[in-house]
Amino acid sequence: MKFIGMICLYLLCLGSAQAQKLTLSGNVRNVAQRPLQAVKVILQPGSRTLLTDSAGNFRFTGLSGGNYNVSASTDGYHTATATVYLPVTQPIVLILTPSRHHLHDVVITDQYAQLRKKEESLNVEVVNSDFIQRNLGGSLMATLSRLPGIKTIGIGSGQSKPLIRGLGFNRVVVVDKGVKHEGQQWGADHGLELDQFAAGEVEIIKGAASFIYGSDAIGGVINVKQAPIPAAHTMGGSVDLIGKTNNNLYGTSVNLYGRSKVWFFDARATYQNYGDYRVPTDKVSVYNYPVSLYKNHLRNTAGTETGLHFSTGYVSDRFRSVFYVSNVYSKSGFFANAHGLEPRQVDTRLHDSSSRDVQLPSQEVNHFKVINRSTYHVENHQLEMELGYQRNFRQEFSNYINHGYMPPNYPDSMRVRIPSTLEREFDKHVYSLNFRDVISLGKHTVTAGINGEYQDNDRSGWSFLVPAFNQTLAGAFVYDKFELNDRILLHGALRYDYGRINMFRYADWFPSYRDEDNTRTPEYLVRADNKTRTFNSLVWSVGMNYNLEDFTIKANVGKSFRMPIAKELGANGVNYHYFSYEKGNADLSPEQSYQADLSVGFAHNRWSVQVSPFYNYFSNYIYLNPTSAHDYFYGAGNQVFQYTQSRVARYGGEVDVKYQLLKSLTAEALGEYVYARQLSGDKKGFTLPFSPPASLLLNLTWSPQVIRGLNNTYLSVDYRLTSKQNRIVPPELVSPGYNIVNVQAGTRIRLYNQPVMVSLQAQNLFNTRYLNHTSFYRLINLPEAGRNIILSLKVPFQLVSSKN
Repeated sequence: MKFIGMICLYLLCLGSAQAQKLTLSGNVRNVAQRPLQAVKVILQPGSRTLLTDSAGNFRFTGLSGGNYNVSASTDGYHTATATVYLPVTQPIVLILTPSRHHLHDVVITDQYAQLRKKEESLNVEVVNSDFIQRNLGGSLMATLSRLPGIKTIGIGSGQSKPLIRGLGFNRVVVVDKGVKHEGQQWGADHGLELDQFAAGEVEIIKGAASFIYGSDAIGGVINVKQAPIPAAHTMGGSVDLIGKTNNNLYGTSVNLYGRSKVWFFDARATYQNYGDYRVPTDKVSVYNYPVSLYKNHLRNTAGTETGLHFSTGYVSDRFRSVFYVSNVYSKSGFFANAHGLEPRQVDTRLHDSSSRDVQLPSQEVNHFKVINRSTYHVENHQLEMELGYQRNFRQEFSNYINHGYMPPNYPDSMRVRIPSTLEREFDKHVYSLNFRDVISLGKHTVTAGINGEYQDNDRSGWSFLVPAFNQTLAGAFVYDKFELNDRILLHGALRYDYGRINMFRYADWFPSYRDEDNTRTPEYLVRADNKTRTFNSLVWSVGMNYNLEDFTIKANVGKSFRMPIAKELGANGVNYHYFSYEKGNADLSPEQSYQADLSVGFAHNRWSVQVSPFYNYFSNYIYLNPTSAHDYFYGAGNQVFQYTQSRVARYGGEVDVKYQLLKSLTAEALGEYVYARQLSGDKKGFTLPFSPPASLLLNLTWSPQVIRGLNNTYLSVDYRLTSKQNRIVPPELVSPGYNIVNVQAGTRIRLYNQPVMVSLQAQNLFNTRYLNHTSFYRLINLPEAGRNIILSLKVPFQLVSSKN
């Protein structure tokens, strides 16, 4: 508390020292009094430029007294101007009137994305809800995988986790409404508990961002932002309907919002139900055991998902405080023939009797979250704070299977506290605090902040893999963005992190036996002992942006770090998903990474080109190393995998080339490549696990300007070429190359004077049989899902408008 008090005192003193500088703030709205996001606002003299935020607000700081001209402009609207004399006590309001062709929904987002790319020294991609609806996958992460440099580890039809430039798990931070999303992200079979219908906008940072987001951002960040706050004196909502043919999914998401002048609410309920998904084959080989698939269905991969979301808060010109409450629940099955120690004993008659039921093995996951986000503007300071609480409760169910010294039948005495079907249970409680002060000091924009997080992780179940633990993280950073002139931005950041993890003792519930002096002595094997580790690190980052009208270049170099997680330090048991025995290493040191990013962009007339190479060096990368040992006592003869560290070099990049063939016809090529090599250790010369192969996506999009009765019409074809991946780490298998075709189409129509947005997709149009190297099921040669036709409808409605 003393440290926080000193920070606050420092910021107050700094604010007093800058009190002589003046501020000009305002709001941009349309004629219906709805706020307009990403409108370009120019202040003269000085040619200072910025974009409005989601509430239509803008703010210029560090000004002197005198006359200023302010103009606001965006496509689809006439420019609005105003003359003000500083000091002024009230924010100004600029009203934009629509021009003849009103297409701002698409163009504004593109402008916002381009401005973010120009202002940030890291590689940034920004997508909005329109992109999500056009490219709906089985999960939000699957939807984002169309972007270059983004891949997923797929887990059936409804779960996946992200890879950014080949790095995933605890090397990628997912931020939801300003707070780091904390689930069981250490497991390849654990998806992310996020409702993609509730995402307003998603920002992806490719490359290390530890200087802002802390330890786990060593590979990148996926920042899921909330929907914009409703305009004053409005009430409305939307209804989304979705259906998929491959797994017979049906679902809906209903939204209702309303706002008075300063108070608002926003509520959403989502429900999805799906059956076993189909693959273009009738037989797979599970570790040399042939498995026949009934009607091409992957048995026991059905499930349901629900999401409840509610936000409410107070919004004014200077102060905003919003509470977000959400609960996301899913129940789904694991592919029955690829889980447990005896996949040959699957009751195929039971599973094949229905494609929609969920039998054992299965999982249930519930993620509850409460977040408060508050901001306060005072002079040249913007104070921002997030407080969060999360509970991630995950249970994995399976029939009891004994191995090693486990008793052949599950003891009745155990059933009292652990059901015989409860294989594993993980219960995580997380408390988070973020505080920042964004200070405008002339041409400097300085962000100073602190982060804190406390986790309490409990476990249960008749099997053991990871010990119970608690963890404390704290960090402080300062980040300066300096506008050298109209063309050059300089960036510099420094951050210090401290982490402490306490792991707790676990002993088997059944006795093992060892022979001593011709006597068999029973003992309860201690799989994990009490252990405490502390970590700390100082990281830094420097960068530069050089922006011309048609040409941009930005570069960034820095150091990042990641502290080991409980699984890497203390795992000691059978992983039933991989038929392996995994052992942690309590002596692991934190990962240290050095990275260099470059991005060169050119846009002129019909052409747009962006090339983004990177280089990454790890002095001690942590990975799960397959050894020659097999555990016959406690792991039923499974191969032993041991966590270890090695030096690793990685490089690659992305290419995005776009050409306007005709006024309504655009061609685009998106390429990506990642190369990784271990420079030391047992696997010297090998790549890293889950290294994605090179790929190229060729796109042709037709977007006619005017079709009678239709608006925002598009037809888009993606042809993805993926190369062979023969650089592997055993037990990974070489994956052949493949080509697939995806098609997207959509339009906006008026049905009984009600707007309806229609989106249609055909994923894997030609039902191609192919293997995804980063798939969870790649080791058993399971191909990806076959053809999938997706139809989604979005029906927005307005109950009260600001004109009433």
